[in-house]
Amino acid sequence: MIARIHPSAIISPDAQIGPDVEIGPFAIVGEGCTIGAGCVIGPRATLERNVILGTNVRVGSGTILGGDPQDLKFKGEHTTVEIGDGTTIREYTTINRGTTHSYKTVVGKGCFIMSYVHLAHDCHIGDGVILVNSVQLAGHVTVGDRAIIAGQSAAHQFVKIGQYAFVGGCSRISQDVPPYIKAVGNPIKLYGLNSVGLQRNNFPEEVIRELKRAYRLFFRSELNVTQAKERAAAELKPFPEVQELLRFVEESGRGVVV
Repeated sequence: MIARIHPSAIISPDAQIGPDVEIGPFAIVGEGCTIGAGCVIGPRATLERNVILGTNVRVGSGTILGGDPQDLKFKGEHTTVEIGDGTTIREYTTINRGTTHSYKTVVGKGCFIMSYVHLAHDCHIGDGVILVNSVQLAGHVTVGDRAIIAGQSAAHQFVKIGQYAFVGGCSRISQDVPPYIKAVGNPIKLYGLNSVGLQRNNFPEEVIRELKRAYRLFFRSELNVTQAKERAAAELKPFPEVQELLRFVEESGRGVVV
């Protein structure tokens, strides 16, 4: 099917528009943009420049993608915003292009980005992530696959949030949140394994059990990281999920929430 473009929309001559795309009234698609098949661009949405949308992406009214990074070091280099297949971005979200740090800001496949979310330059968001209304992520934040960040939470630059983590609403995320774990608050604290999320994603019971044991070793014991890692190696079954938790803690740059 051919694209359905409202006559009031403004489309750059060099924009690449896939089949079966719908672009609403007063939307703007700027230079260097690529829109994959089946995408829907809502009324008054703006793709400023160098935005790459996969297939079946939905962009809500008033959203602005591909604006310049809010970084004083940025000197106009060619950088991008890349949105994965099947992702929904609701109204009035802003996602800025990357800087020379990574040259791109990325949102994965099948994500749900709700209204008024802001993703600053060089954020890297995994697949299946949910960012609830008014989540604000500073530059260089990384969010792992299928993590959920509840409304009005804000993350400091360079923070990492692990896969399948759950961050409760109105949290100030100033340190890394380990994978598979719940965290909430200001200051943010850990509140156990994200058991409900893991069960909903069909994690085997034996994996959940070992992750609970790992959580207790690292975050609810008197052991330091080195001691906890030694105990984990000796006592826990080496499931990939357990190894990912250990790796995340060991490699954390800002330190993990406790």
